[in-house]
Amino acid sequence: MLPLRDNVPTRSFPVVTVALIAANVLVWVLYQLPDLEGSVTELAYQPCEVERSCPVVGQDWELTALTSMFMHGSWAHLLGNMLFLWIFGNNVEDALGRLRYLVFYLAGGLCATATQTFVTLAFATEADAAIPNLGASGAVSAVLGAYLVLLPRAMVLTVIFFVLREVPAVLFLGVWFVFQLVDGSASLAHPEEGGGVAFFAHIGGFVFGAATVKVVQRQRPLAPHY
Repeated sequence: MLPLRDNVPTRSFPVVTVALIAANVLVWVLYQLPDLEGSVTELAYQPCEVERSCPVVGQDWELTALTSMFMHGSWAHLLGNMLFLWIFGNNVEDALGRLRYLVFYLAGGLCATATQTFVTLAFATEADAAIPNLGASGAVSAVLGAYLVLLPRAMVLTVIFFVLREVPAVLFLGVWFVFQLVDGSASLAHPEEGGGVAFFAHIGGFVFGAATVKVVQRQRPLAPHY
């Protein structure tokens, strides 16, 4: 399911959402592409560093937990995350206000990283704990959780099996979250089939966003246009 647009307007231009997208793209193009392996070694996050069970090769985990949120592993990884952020982030920013939205986004990413770290250290192998974690998907998942709470009846134009369909946001995001739960559970039983995807970061970020957005919401989002 690939989102293309929703039907909810905003009061103003989503400055922070666009700035976050620009930051992710610039980090990828200017910092990572010239030396992808070196950039991952230096600023990606490794769960094993938290309990000091592996050597610290790049920066300390307190820094990489933040920097890794702006790094990606491929063009597809980057563009997929930025598409979801663009479609759903503008309305969450509109409801929270720019500064609150920025803090919410970063906090969601850190919560996602903490969730994935806990699961990895508790249930995965030492080799799994040493795999670099990177990507904006944890923070973006927090945005998705917030959108579900704020605008469950919005309509999302999506591609399903090469067919364009409009579906309610509660269905689109609900199905997305169920997939994360199913794939995350499967990755615990068979880590080799997880494909390196941090499913529990998605789960942790989403739950954080859904649970906290009402606390930091400044105003109601605009009503969907039908």
